[in-house]
Amino acid sequence: MPVIKELPLIPAERALRVIGGRWKVFALYFLFEGPKRLSELRRLIPGVSQKVLVQSLRELEEYGIVRREIFAEVPPRVVYTATKLGMSLRPIVSALCDWGKKHADELVPAQELTTPKRRASSK
Repeated sequence: MPVIKELPLIPAERALRVIGGRWKVFALYFLFEGPKRLSELRRLIPGVSQKVLVQSLRELEEYGIVRREIFAEVPPRVVYTATKLGMSLRPIVSALCDWGKKHADELVPAQELTTPKRRASSK
């Protein structure tokens, strides 16, 4: 099997390259419940465009995390499923969810991380 993408040497970075990105973990979270069509995933993940979601799912598919099945129907039906390798990420995603819940009050809101602080004018 040919290498699709060259991966870094640090195992944690390798894992983050596979599941990193804004929407991949969301898609996996819902695929852990069972197969989903693209339209179902879009309803479950507000704010994601179809183009970006498809791109995220294709990347997960390249790594063998998600399987895409196309049914010979009119119109064609496409279903996404977490593979065995993808399901092995379930405890990791669950642990991230637990950590996020446990430390929600301690975490700095994202807006504070991205908005530059203004200096107080010196008078």
